[in-house]
Amino acid sequence: MADLNSSFSGQYRPPIQANFGWSITAIIISAFILLPVLSVIFLALFPVDNIWPHLISTTLPRYIFTTVLLMISVGILAGIVGTLTAWFVVRYSFTGSRWLQWALLMPLAIPGYVGAYALVDLLEYAGPVQSTLRDVFGWSSSQDYWFPEIRSFGAAVFVLSLALYPYVYLLTRVAFRDQASSVEEVARSLGASSYKRLFKINFPLARPAIAAGVAIVMMETVNDFGTVDYFAVQTLTTGIFSVWLQSSNVGGAAQLACVVLAMVILLVSLEKLSRRKMQFFNMSSKHNKVTKIKLKGFSNLLAFSCCFVPFLLGFALPLIVLAEHSMSNPKLFLDRALIDATWNTVFTGTIAAAFTVLLSIFMVFGMKSIKGRSPKIIMPITTIGYAVPGAVLGVGILIPLAALDNGVADVIYYLTQIDIGLIFTGTSFAIILAYIVRFFAIGQGATEAALGRISPNLEHAARSLGSSRTSILNRIHLPIIKGSLGSAMLLVFVDCVKELPATLLLRPFNFDTLSTRVHEQASLEDLVNAAPAAIYISLVGLCAVVLLAKANKLD
Repeated sequence: MADLNSSFSGQYRPPIQANFGWSITAIIISAFILLPVLSVIFLALFPVDNIWPHLISTTLPRYIFTTVLLMISVGILAGIVGTLTAWFVVRYSFTGSRWLQWALLMPLAIPGYVGAYALVDLLEYAGPVQSTLRDVFGWSSSQDYWFPEIRSFGAAVFVLSLALYPYVYLLTRVAFRDQASSVEEVARSLGASSYKRLFKINFPLARPAIAAGVAIVMMETVNDFGTVDYFAVQTLTTGIFSVWLQSSNVGGAAQLACVVLAMVILLVSLEKLSRRKMQFFNMSSKHNKVTKIKLKGFSNLLAFSCCFVPFLLGFALPLIVLAEHSMSNPKLFLDRALIDATWNTVFTGTIAAAFTVLLSIFMVFGMKSIKGRSPKIIMPITTIGYAVPGAVLGVGILIPLAALDNGVADVIYYLTQIDIGLIFTGTSFAIILAYIVRFFAIGQGATEAALGRISPNLEHAARSLGSSRTSILNRIHLPIIKGSLGSAMLLVFVDCVKELPATLLLRPFNFDTLSTRVHEQASLEDLVNAAPAAIYISLVGLCAVVLLAKANKLD
């Protein structure tokens, strides 16, 4: 009777035996997710051939300087574009504002490396822009006129900013939308101009969201390989590929990977620290929706231009360039190699998305069984995979997995005289594992948020009636959170489709995905064969945009 009464009072605690299995499962999954990162650190501390002094005296300073400069440049430009566009669509009504508020998310569907290929094709010497200029002005060669260098650091900043600003836009738009109108009304009654209200109230209130968005942009910039490689910009990520694949030095690649990891951890820590030191709360009990101001004349044109240009350059033009190349030979969409790459992409992405969400459910549900502060420490750590660049995960997964592969193959051959080959690194297993670790934070975040919305009294009542934790998960929690889990699976799948660095490092021989096919064909300057795969990636990305628009209730 005491247990039954305590369950209805919200204080019921399941037996220790019922929690033990779930707790162990959660800890094992956490270790599984963290193992690749720990592997990178181990390889860096105990390299076979220590080239760290050589890296410090030669390429490392250049890699770090270029990477930091690229991160800051892209962060600033993407932050400005994302913040301004969010401000315009939330606060003002202008021509096209209703469709532009979701169209501004569409550049997320175009990976940075795809945008880079389209930009070069459009603006290079033989491209339509320069060809038209020569025809119009009668120029005969490049010596007759000046044109910006296309494959340059500035072009990389431009392309990455257009591809990544939606992260800032998405978070900042919600922050502007949720600001209480009463605060601004008080400021207006005190004589504050629109300029002062913007910089003294609106921007400071949205600062945590802007900082979080810029931090995501900077982490994605560090992770990028296809764009910087195509523009010949030497960053730490390209350095990892160079040291590992060209110099055949795993220890040096791991040491560079640790530098990247340290930068990412520092960036995440600074972002969280900035939010903790500066918090804002809505003290109004009534939250009135902000009334949009109707713009006319030049103001209307300015707002439309500021929102339309990022959409045009970040999504419409790249897609038009790709479509033009694809239509020159529609049979390429049925090319056998492309079909195989599409199947490989769908297969690995689907398996990775399913296991990511499944493991997230087991870990989050299991962590609820652990008492004390351990879950508060372990849960954030397991999300670090999303902040770790794919190249770093590639180093942390391939080396130990290859050693395990060879060991298993040797044992089986010794016992049965049968050569089974490479089970893990010779198949798509390594790629799927990298995807799970890389995007585990998405599944974990969605699961944790969904379970957090369920009243604990439901579980307490079920336990008091004799239901096991497994039965409670299957019959109560999963039916309630299945919508959130489905959204998480789709987002993980889309990210798997676009992931390039980890796929390049971990794919087995003669195994292509859509991202690697686009990269290889574009690296050979064959945009015609790269275009169909790039379009497939963009169409998959559009699914995520629609999902994001629906989840954020764009209206």
